[in-house]
Order: sequence, then C-alpha cells, then structure tokens
Amino acid sequence: MRKQVALLLLTITLVFPPPRIAGPINTASITAKTAAGALSCIRWRPIGVCFWLRCTMFGCRVRTSLKVGHYNPELVVSAYNELGGNPWSEMSATLGSVQKSTAGALLSALLGTNADSAGNRTEGSNREHRNMIYREVDAIGHPVASLSSIVSNSGLICPSQTTSFVPYFQSAFDALSWRTEIPETLYPASIIPGLREIGTWPLQSWGGVYPRTGWSTQAEEPKAAATVTQRAGDIVTRRGQPHVYVPVSGTPFFSGRVWPPGALHERNHRTGDWQMLTPNTETHYSTFGTNDLATLSGWGGGKVDSGGKYAWNLWRPYKCCQRKGQ
Repeated sequence: MRKQVALLLLTITLVFPPPRIAGPINTASITAKTAAGALSCIRWRPIGVCFWLRCTMFGCRVRTSLKVGHYNPELVVSAYNELGGNPWSEMSATLGSVQKSTAGALLSALLGTNADSAGNRTEGSNREHRNMIYREVDAIGHPVASLSSIVSNSGLICPSQTTSFVPYFQSAFDALSWRTEIPETLYPASIIPGLREIGTWPLQSWGGVYPRTGWSTQAEEPKAAATVTQRAGDIVTRRGQPHVYVPVSGTPFFSGRVWPPGALHERNHRTGDWQMLTPNTETHYSTFGTNDLATLSGWGGGKVDSGGKYAWNLWRPYKCCQRKGQ
C-alpha cells in the first residue's frame, strides 16, 4: 500500500510540478539567456541576391550583394501581477514608482478608483472560483536590439526597428484601455467567437487576442500571462491603435536595403516568435496557441511562477542586403 501511495505521489509530482520560485532577471541574464537560444532562434540564412546600378562618369555597371534573412530579438515583454513588479530588475527599479503614481493618478481622475484593485485572480465567495486573471504588461526594447544596428554594415546582420531599453508599451500608462476594455470591446474580434484566437478555435484552451486588455479568462496562469503578452505585441507592432504606446514600425536606419517585419500575428512564425526567459529559461522559439488538450499537465505545466512574474523575448524576422550602388 505504501509503495502504491509513493508511486501515486511521484506521478502527481512529475505530471503536475509545483510552482517555481523564479528570481528576478536583469540585463546581464537576459543577454545570456538570449545568447543561449540564439543558435536556434536567429535562423540566419542567405535568401537571394540584390542588384545595384553603380554609375560613374565613365558609365554604369550592375553590382550585386548577398541578401540575408534572420530573426532579431526585438522586445522583452513581461507580464506580472502588481504595478512596478516587472521581473526585469533594472526596469522595475527605474520605472516602477513612476508606473504606480501614473496609473493611480489616471484611474483616480477618470474613474474615481485606485490602481490597487489590480492583481492576480478574482474570487467570489468561498464556494465560487473564477478564472478571471489580470496582468500588467511592459514591452521594452531588448538589450541587444541596438547592437544589430552597429554591426549591420557588414551586410550579414540586419538592423532592428527597436532601440535597447526604450519602453514601447507600459500598461500603467495605458491604464484606462488596459483595465476597462474601452474601446476594445467595439472591435468585431472582441464580439465574434473564432476571430483572432490564440489557440485553434473552437477546440482551444487559450483565449482571444481581442479585447487587448490585461484581463483574461484562463485556468492556467502561464497561459494568461502568454495571452496578454501576445496582446501587447499585437498593439506595439501596429500604428494607430487606441492605446498609449510607442509603435514598433518604420524602416530602421541602414546604409543598405532592409525589409522589416510586418504586424505580429498569433500562431504565425513569419511575423514573430517567443522565447521564455522566466520562470523557465528556454533555448528554443515557439508561438503561443499550442493544442494541449491531449496532454496531462498542459502547456503551462512546469511554468507556473509563484510570484506571478513572466517574461519572453520577441524574435522578429528581417531581410536585408548591403548597398553596392543606387
């Protein structure tokens, strides 16, 4: 009997691992984790040839340069419970107090409430359990994003659209839209089931990209964090969205020709991939939305952080070639 109980406990531990206690990440560890996954995530490859017309007073001739494609780590997107609680320690120390005061002032002035109402999972009475989870999100320029611009003159590396350490999205500054769903609920994708789903609808266990707010109905906390992370990426890679943010768009400064990625789309490797930084360190890329209905522990198994802090690298595809003429 004891052996059977011990075997049962071992099975439960392996299939449903306990929440991890992940320490904060910092710039150095983010860089190291990115380097560890670079071999898998960067996917550098030659993809063609660019033709350039070079003219002088003696005439014109055609020159060529190699066209390459690869993925750049553009953003560190963090999802966490409380304002100022970004797991990236330098960002928390730099932006945390400003986020708290800004969100508090905005919500107090516009809604007459305070920012402390946010947090983790909402609960009802003792007999009522709700799966409504709220997360704050920050999307910050990756520590090595600017490095790509420095080495891009080689013609083998493409420059990124983002600048290191620049905050492109902070839910604290977008407090009204991120918390109240105004005007996100007016989008058709917020109303019609099956539009812009992160998983495969209807047999999916994730959620929708819309409404792009901090709220999600989800039983698994890692999935809730991934869902709002995808929403933040969706916002910042588009212009003219009804949110307070800095868009990641335009053509980066480059002496050659560069083809930057378009807007991020869920489950589409051609627009961007995610690499988990915390609570687990992953050295591979993936998109959110894995069908895990046939698995015992689900996608979130072994990824639960007891502090509710999660962070991912967003890798985005670029193509470029070195200038050899006009």
